[in-house]
Formats: sequence, C-alpha cells, structure tokens
Amino acid sequence: MDIHKLLEIIQQGEGDRIEFKESKMQLTADAIDTVCSFSNHTGGHLLLGIKDDKTVVGIQSDKIDKVHKEFVTSIKNTNRINPPLVLHPEEFEIEGAKILYIYVPERDEVTRTSKGIFDRNHDSDVNIMDSNELMFQLYSRKRKSYFVNTLYTGYWIQDLRHDLFERVRNMSNIRTQNHPWKKMTDEELLRSSGLILKERETRKDCLTLAAILLFGKDSTIMGVLPQHKTDALIRVENTDRYDDRDVIITNLLDTYDRLMEFGKKHLSNPFVLDGIQSVSPRDIILREIFSNILAHRDYSSGLTAKFVIEKDRMYTENANQLYLRGVLNPQSFQPFSKNPPISKVFREIGLADELGSGVRNTRKFSKLYSGEEPVFQEDSLFITEIPLTEVATLKVGPQKSGMNAGQDAGQDAGQDAGQDAGQDVALKKRMLLSFCKIPRTRSEMQLHIGISSRGTFRKTYLEPMIRDNYLVMTIPEKPNSKYQKYLTVVGN
Repeated sequence: MDIHKLLEIIQQGEGDRIEFKESKMQLTADAIDTVCSFSNHTGGHLLLGIKDDKTVVGIQSDKIDKVHKEFVTSIKNTNRINPPLVLHPEEFEIEGAKILYIYVPERDEVTRTSKGIFDRNHDSDVNIMDSNELMFQLYSRKRKSYFVNTLYTGYWIQDLRHDLFERVRNMSNIRTQNHPWKKMTDEELLRSSGLILKERETRKDCLTLAAILLFGKDSTIMGVLPQHKTDALIRVENTDRYDDRDVIITNLLDTYDRLMEFGKKHLSNPFVLDGIQSVSPRDIILREIFSNILAHRDYSSGLTAKFVIEKDRMYTENANQLYLRGVLNPQSFQPFSKNPPISKVFREIGLADELGSGVRNTRKFSKLYSGEEPVFQEDSLFITEIPLTEVATLKVGPQKSGMNAGQDAGQDAGQDAGQDAGQDVALKKRMLLSFCKIPRTRSEMQLHIGISSRGTFRKTYLEPMIRDNYLVMTIPEKPNSKYQKYLTVVGN
C-alpha cells in the first residue's frame, strides 16, 4: 500500500469495505469484529488511528507498538477469532500522526469470534448468529457449490413431467437444428445437462433441485422447496393493493410463460426499428428480466420473487447470492453465474443467451421502449427497474370522450393478429400521437403500432385522426404525395 492510495481510501470514508477505528492508546474492542465481518464478506480495509468522520487523530507514538502487538496477537488467538488469521499491519504517518493500515482478504470459510459470527452491512458489522436466514446465506456463499445442485434421493424420473421434456426438445431443435437432445430419452437429457448427480457417500444417482424446478410436477416441487413462489402484480389504479395479480407456484418453464402472459396483458407493444428490422422492445425486455429472476435467483431463500408494474416503472426483485453490492454499470460489470445448470437449459432452448447479455439487451431495448436507462441494483435482493412512459400502462378498453371514446372502436383485421388482443383503437391512437411529435410517414406509423393492412390503417386510424384535427399532413396540397408525412397537432 502506498501513501497516495491510502489517502484515497480515507477520503472515501467508511463503507462496505472500509472501516476506521480511533485506537489512540489501545486496540479498539470491536476491531476484531470488523476483521471477522470483512473476512466473511468481500474483504476490506481497516485503519487504526482515524475517527469515523475521517479525522486522522493518530495512535500515540509510545502506544503504537502496543496496539500493533495486541492486534497481531488477537487474530492468532483461537479464543478471539477462529480460524485464526495471519495479517500484516502497515504503519504510516500522515501530518505527524501515526496510523496502522490492515488489509483483510475474503476467506473461503466462515470466520467467527468469541462474540459470534459477523458479516458486513454497508458500514456496520452485524452479528448474524440469531438469524437462521443470514447464517444459511453466508454458509451457502462460502460453500463454493450451488444450492440448485442439492440432491434428492426420494425422487426419480416418474416425479417429473414428460410433456416438459418434449417441450424442451422442440424448443432446442428450433434453436439448433438436429440438437442432440432431440434423440435423447428424458434420463439422458437430464444427465447431459448435469441434472442427475451421484450422492457422495452412497454413489447413488439422484435428481438435483435444478432438475425438479425445471421439469418437476407441482407436487414434487412443493415437496422439496415449499417456499418456491413468483408473484406478478400491476399497481396503476389501485396502488394500495393491486389491479391484477398472478401468484405462480409451478415449474420454471410454465412460470416463464405465465410471467410473459401477464406482462403482455398489461403493457403496450409499440414496434420499433432496430437497424432495418422491426422488433418488439417490450417482449425482448420481458424475456431478459424473466429469464434473469428464474435462472439467477437464490433458491435457498424464502423471499418471494416479484414482477411489479407501476404507472411509471416496472421492476423485478429476487433473492440474490451477493458477489457485488450496489448499482451495476452495464458497460463494465463482470457477470457471475448463480445457477449454471438452470442457465444452461435456458440457453439451449432460447430463453437466455450468453452470460451478461441480459443486462446489455435490457439496457438497449429499455432506451428504445421508454427512452430511459434501466437500473440494476445488486444486494441481498437483485432489483431490475425499467422506467415506463404513460402510454405503456394505459388501460385498454373504451374511454370517456373524444379520442378516448374509442369512436372508431373495433378489433384490428385478422392479418394484425400478431398484436395483443387487448390493444384497442384508442390505445394505438395515443401511441401514434406520441410517435408523431416529429413528422412520420404512413409506413412508419403502421410499423409503430403493428398494423399491416394499409386499408385498415387509413380507415381506422389515419383518416379519423386527420378529420378530428389530431394529425396534419406536411404536404396538405398533395395528399397522395410519396413524400407525405404526418405530424401531431400542438396541444394533443
């Protein structure tokens, strides 16, 4: 450690990986608690001779050797900390004041003190001995294995659903022609995916938790993981409770389908151009955030995973095996696979791509969907938040007056069946008003709301909106000009 780096650390102040102790005359009593919490967490910097407010008070010159010796002796004493540690305090002088700097690395095993087991929470050392949930999470994190690889000796292939295997075979073959899974039996598919493993002592083949979550009957899943649940809610009008809700307790494949169905039901679906290709940013965003909460959730936790739609945002949250803390930078973050066996199956059937692509795709298509950046927050909960514009959550169905009256109501022609059945004329007109804040061609407008029939678009949307003074032509003297564009009238 050089003095310049040390000054930078001091300037940052206390936090997740930085702690100050005054220790002017003797080792502060709770310094060993901090060593324990850093060791159990992600490591950290401990500085003796500095107050919490970053003031450098220094250790008295005639006491610094004593403090140094007390610290080294304490971390080697199994009655103070176990397993013992070997750390090397470094002495520095800042404006005549002497301090000790100690770097505490993260350990692969759980560390405890005579007071208990400490973990780091922002700038605090928290004794987690009385929390079974936090203790379990800590040991799981240190175990260097995956909870979804937990083995179950009382279950076998008959406790899974054969139709789900058929679905996976079909999806993988669509993604990759002549995929190896196409000709495998159910058992062979499980073995090839690492979903059947041998129990260490008996060497007996066993299903993993991941296998049961992916392919299990509902009764089987509840038998091994009764806390398994995913909650989908929309709170736009009734913000105290919810407007609609789906409590999902089933396998991951059907859970994904029901989440997609819920999202499509309540969110508008404007099509945009990605290069020269027409895409649905809504569907791409939903695919990424749903595959994330299913493939990367910490299934050892009893916390319910959630998908929530509000007026100005939608977000997901799921229990998380913490490796980083804070807001992720999509351009520089390093992805870490939380449940590799589940992620592998999701990739093979097209519900996910390579590790880390979900964050990048969500960022890209969120900007196309709402014009704003998403936020990814990693802590004991992983939260993905997508900003929404007002048009995204407009309630479908007849409105009260004017354009909202749906005077041109009626469902789109059959060739427009690709649009969600719930999107009515009034909603699409609002989408056009927002889209035409700058001049747009007829074909661009059709593409934006997903209407393929030129006649239907003119009769149901374009002509009524011009007649009612919601849109104007940029070349009114030549209505049929190939250069014609349409612009929203100011005030609409």
